[in-house]
Amino acid sequence: MGGSWFHAFMRLGRSSKKSKQLTAPSKTDMENMEKRRFDSLESWSMILESENVEAWEVSKEDQEEWTADLSQLFIGNKFASGAHSRIYRGIYKQRAVAVKMVRIPNHNEDTRTLLEQQFKSEVALLSRLFHPNIVQFIAACKRPPVYCIITEYMSQGTLRMYLNKKEPYSLSTETILRLALDISRGMEYLHSQGVIHRDLKSNNLLLNDEMRVKVADFGTSCLETQCRETKGNKGTYRWMAPEMIKEKSYTRKVDVYSFGIVLWELTTALLPFQGMTPVQAAFAVAEKNERPPLPASCQPALAHLIKRCWAANPSKRPDFSYIVSALEKYDECVKEGLPLTSHPGLVSRNVIVERLKGCVSMSSSIPVHA
Repeated sequence: MGGSWFHAFMRLGRSSKKSKQLTAPSKTDMENMEKRRFDSLESWSMILESENVEAWEVSKEDQEEWTADLSQLFIGNKFASGAHSRIYRGIYKQRAVAVKMVRIPNHNEDTRTLLEQQFKSEVALLSRLFHPNIVQFIAACKRPPVYCIITEYMSQGTLRMYLNKKEPYSLSTETILRLALDISRGMEYLHSQGVIHRDLKSNNLLLNDEMRVKVADFGTSCLETQCRETKGNKGTYRWMAPEMIKEKSYTRKVDVYSFGIVLWELTTALLPFQGMTPVQAAFAVAEKNERPPLPASCQPALAHLIKRCWAANPSKRPDFSYIVSALEKYDECVKEGLPLTSHPGLVSRNVIVERLKGCVSMSSSIPVHA
């Protein structure tokens, strides 16, 4: 019954398409009208102008410490969008910010409940996280028809956007390590707070003016103690761990798997499972144990770490404290002009120097041991 989940998924997709073709309920028309209205808005200020502004004022009972002061919020141009959200540049209390606006539909109970829960979860988590590699939460507002989350503005966009501009395999080892260290440090902190991200991918990693990476988008994140209560798979298929694809029980190691895919992206600048649909990629990972191909040019030590991170068995994946330590050692090697070793914690600098004195060629790689 290995592929039963996949076939059921495909049947569900086909049946839903048929039902859409056969019926055109007025509720759908109303949802489409609502969506078109949302898309036509140039800024949130237009919503405020078109509605009764007093209705947006938050009562004392509903007010949270993170509630935005709307009089201090100015919205600019839209720069990103999702199925139910739009992200705008803005100014909040004289600071450049990103404003994520989530449209809460009135005519779809399930979607409304899901989006409200995601908003509540994201704000609850973000408001308690403080780390240089986690995007900084500033404020939020939950007033229908739109909820908003205000965070620091990351001027250089997503890691995926950055990689799209690069030639394949063009990033230097030094750049790969710098970006990977930012991500792994953010994730190490996140796990230390008992949080599983569940959607770690290059589109959810943001770059600032200094080209430092911060982990973002916690809409599907959860506390590890509560993740067992949720059903179904979360995240994005190309980066999703096999146990989550199969809807089996999972741990924080699903984030380590996703990090392995991101590290592969850094070494190649390519989209994982390019040429496949997301569902095909999920089937390849879960049923055939396939992974994106590692290039011959990849540093053996990095290739070894990537393989450990995306191991099919979650218990064989390292935790982020090990990953940070390993990447820091690799970074030291690069800065000192030494080859990388796959067990940096066990091989000291002096031992490496002695190996070099013993006629170990700088052009050859120290063997990678499983």
